[in-house]
Amino acid sequence: MSAGEPGEGSTVGMRRDRLLAALTLIAGIGLVIGLPFALKEGAEFFLPTTAALVIAVALVPVLEWLERHRVPSPLAAFTCVILFLVAASIAITAIVIPATEFFRKLPERIDRVQMNLAPLLELYTSLEKSLNRTVRHLASPGPIHAAQTAAVAPPSSVLELIATSAPTAIIQVFFGILVVYFFLSGWTRLRKRTITSRSSFGGAMATARVIQDVVDDTSAYLGTITIINLSLGLVIAFLLWLMGMPYPLMWGGIVALFNYVPYFGPIAAAALLGLAGLMTFQDIWVALLPAFIMIGCHMLEANAVTPFIVGHRLTINPIMILISLSFWSWVWGTPGALLAVPLLIIIQTVMGAAGKPDIAGFLFEHGTLTQQQRSRAWRSATGDDGTG
Repeated sequence: MSAGEPGEGSTVGMRRDRLLAALTLIAGIGLVIGLPFALKEGAEFFLPTTAALVIAVALVPVLEWLERHRVPSPLAAFTCVILFLVAASIAITAIVIPATEFFRKLPERIDRVQMNLAPLLELYTSLEKSLNRTVRHLASPGPIHAAQTAAVAPPSSVLELIATSAPTAIIQVFFGILVVYFFLSGWTRLRKRTITSRSSFGGAMATARVIQDVVDDTSAYLGTITIINLSLGLVIAFLLWLMGMPYPLMWGGIVALFNYVPYFGPIAAAALLGLAGLMTFQDIWVALLPAFIMIGCHMLEANAVTPFIVGHRLTINPIMILISLSFWSWVWGTPGALLAVPLLIIIQTVMGAAGKPDIAGFLFEHGTLTQQQRSRAWRSATGDDGTG
């Protein structure tokens, strides 16, 4: 063997690198395929953990503001948790408790809904009989259902609502609160340890930049969207109050909550307002007015207010939003749809800092392509054209 020829050990090393690269790629593909099913089956653990981490990241600016004013980290974290729980309690009191009472009366008001829809149903005579059979079936429940309806009373307070909830849900909520608290209380130490553990100054700076970008983008999106949604809900609640709609604050809260889900949330809110209007008012055009108010206010918010306030920094590709909504809704249902956009922002921020994976380069950097190039270079240097 010539002195310039690559040794057998080098060839074995290249083959080992190729094998490890292929095994790593196969394991990565298996992880990507299996992870959604693991998240779906383990929703009782992964859903509250993920929701708690997203909430905690959004509360980091409040935590840092308190720490800058010399509030100890545990006390600052406790204050953030209390503020969040107060906001959540107000939302539950304004939305869930009145909604339980309102929709409990739905079977009693089916006749009014049918009467309001009659002028429109005359345009579709082929569907009228089928719809009337469905409405009559809903309006005349059996004796067992009637007894169940009379036995169920709406909760009168947040404590009663929590007491009547499923034990699993209570445990998940308590677990999520603990995750938020311990994440926030150890946030400053965790960030400092993560940055200082880097082996180089450039790596430390890159890590600090990624952490700050994730916090800034997530908190900015959730904070801005929350203010916009609350404003939209208050405007709609005021307009509904002017027209005499019962529970206007409840409907404003429902609109604000549903508006967190892009595209589909406003449609569902408008449909609910249309149903509520049909249950409340006698004239069909007045009954449909709440839905038209919702659609008009949402169009103004989505096309003028939000782009002006949010700007280009938090602009996300609509296709990616739809993919994220579809994926997380399939994995975790409605809570997944609420978390879809924040999770998309976090994933995009991390991927943008880490860079796109070069699978071909990863596989062949020490493999077939490089080996062929080295072989041609060696033959050119030794004058061997490969024909001897």
